[in-house]
Amino acid sequence: MIGASDVAVFVALAFVAAYVQTLTGFAFGLLLMGGLALTGLVPLPEAAIVVSLLTLANAVVVLARGWRDIAARPFLLSLAGGLPMVVAGYALLTLLASSSLSMLRLILGLAIIVSSLQLIRRPSPLAQPSGGPAFVFFGGLGGVMGGLFSTAGPPLVFQFYRQPLPHRVIRETLVAIFSLNSLFRLGLVAVHGDWHNHALLWAAAGLPAVLVSTYLARRWPPALSARTLRFAAFGLLLLSGVSLIAPAL
Repeated sequence: MIGASDVAVFVALAFVAAYVQTLTGFAFGLLLMGGLALTGLVPLPEAAIVVSLLTLANAVVVLARGWRDIAARPFLLSLAGGLPMVVAGYALLTLLASSSLSMLRLILGLAIIVSSLQLIRRPSPLAQPSGGPAFVFFGGLGGVMGGLFSTAGPPLVFQFYRQPLPHRVIRETLVAIFSLNSLFRLGLVAVHGDWHNHALLWAAAGLPAVLVSTYLARRWPPALSARTLRFAAFGLLLLSGVSLIAPAL
């Protein structure tokens, strides 16, 4: 039975994660996964399902208007490298969840800390678009993280924000990749019979918070510079990662 206080905490975590994501374009899955891991509200395998569902719901809203801006070649190459590695990441999650939860928390904490650095150190832009193998490689790294924690963003964000492409094209392409990774991962969960019935309840509880938070952040963004916002998000992610790593060590 899910208690009212647990739902309130979960809604607050989803709200904050969506707010930061809307302002920075990054970190929804990592913040929500980190918060759920710290509070222990939801086991990590189930939390990854919830993040996949909310990521997919958010993508539907974003791509309803922006799907025309998707960059086809980077999109397809990243998926070609990523989808097979989602399987590998999911297999690793299954192994660690049954044998070493401390190692799982350690990996998540390290991923969050490394990812937080991307918010304060922007990659140098490239003069020419990357070749196909680079998109396949970073897509594969994102696939592993997507399979593990439903957070495929960090490697792909690093790769795409170096490209000489308009911001809207990068944003829509990333959202499309994340959504298909999430959909594929949910398919793996269903095929392997690892579905958790409570995941739908958690996702249903969090969806209104995500939608409201996204609207508020777009309609009335705080009067802070982009640099200040990035450092605030960096601080949240860093504290979350360190808090996960310390007990594991």
